[in-house]
Amino acid sequence: MARMQWMHKLIAWTIVIAAVQISGCGGDKGQSTMVSNAATLPAPAAAPLDHLRAAAAVPELVVSGPIIVEHEVDLTAQRDGVVAKIFYDVPAHVKAGTLLAQLDDRQLQAQLESARAKSRSVEADLNNWKAERKVMQADYTRAQQAAAQGLISAEQLQHAQFQVESHDWDIKRVTELLNNAQSDQHSLELELQQTRIVAPFDAVVARRYVRESQSVAKGDRLFWVTSEAPLLIRFTLPEGFFGKVRRGQEFAVDSPDAPGEQHTARVREISPVVDPASGTFEVLVELTGNRGSLRPGMTASVNLDHMQ
Repeated sequence: MARMQWMHKLIAWTIVIAAVQISGCGGDKGQSTMVSNAATLPAPAAAPLDHLRAAAAVPELVVSGPIIVEHEVDLTAQRDGVVAKIFYDVPAHVKAGTLLAQLDDRQLQAQLESARAKSRSVEADLNNWKAERKVMQADYTRAQQAAAQGLISAEQLQHAQFQVESHDWDIKRVTELLNNAQSDQHSLELELQQTRIVAPFDAVVARRYVRESQSVAKGDRLFWVTSEAPLLIRFTLPEGFFGKVRRGQEFAVDSPDAPGEQHTARVREISPVVDPASGTFEVLVELTGNRGSLRPGMTASVNLDHMQ
């Protein structure tokens, strides 16, 4: 019985060892098959990556910036005063020299009339002195003739001469008084002009800061006026493009605020130097043709691709 049990154990161990060997051989075969299959797989295509690298090497040359105009200004009060009347408001279109608002000028008008009256008075006084001088000159001429004939003494001739010279000095004195009076008058006329708020150029009233009867101080903003044309875009380019942009060159322009519209801009100004701090130079382009929906202040993009 013992011998039979020992034989059974030997057979069982033999079967286990055989199974382990078979399993090991099968695993090596599977691994070999997997490696072989991996070696025969085709390599991934490199073409899409090459296209991406090529696209990244040539960036799209588009610059963006606000649309501006050459003439725009805040009109400020040139003197203290009270707004008496506003003649134009947003969004009025006005010509150069149009009166937009008027400050109270009654006191200045009265002072100006007084200065004008004083100027007229001094001028009349000056004319009187000039007329008297002519009389004195005539007396002096007769005295010279009488002295030549021995009819009057030398002292009488000198007296006539001194009267003429005295009137000459009086004429100079009154002339200076007239100049001073006219200067005061001109100063008041300038102050009176400062009460008139006028458009400095053809423009649209974009903003009004004051109302009628409001007190304003010198330097306070009253209106913001801006021209509507020509429309300009100013941008900077790296120094590598210096010499590639020429005056008169045209570029395509579009704006996200005016979808579907295509415009053209012509180079108007090119900075003659490169800014050493940033390594860039400025370019100013002017939109040509119909402006469509574009207005000052909108953002626009200038396509520079064809410079490459």
